[in-house]
Amino acid sequence: MIELDILAVRENLPKVLGFVDEQLTKYECCRKTITQVDVAVEEIFVNISSYAYDPEVGPATVRAEIQEDPLAVVISFIDGGVQYDPLAKPDPNLSIPVKERRKGGLGIFMVKKTMDDISYEYVDGKNILTIKKKLG
Repeated sequence: MIELDILAVRENLPKVLGFVDEQLTKYECCRKTITQVDVAVEEIFVNISSYAYDPEVGPATVRAEIQEDPLAVVISFIDGGVQYDPLAKPDPNLSIPVKERRKGGLGIFMVKKTMDDISYEYVDGKNILTIKKKLG
């Protein structure tokens, strides 16, 4: 397991994506999986950057681990911002017209649909959101 400690600001997204992609390319991960993981990482990190410490700025840790059998990447996002469980919010109702839907919620919904597992916990004053994606 390796970690990246970084300030949770949007300008650091390229560093976070580079950190994650470096792990994925070590395992010759296919382009589709890398893209799905990158979109999920972007959504989660931008949300942390935008809302966790608002209006202040604070630190975040991105932890990446490769698991064997089956081969998968597990990425955890840890911040000390406002306690918030994005999984507690109901999924958007996609059957109603776009103009009538509530704003927001599509990003985390997309993450739920493209990752193999997603979990949230609040431990010792820290939000920990973890995603898992099988590689291959």
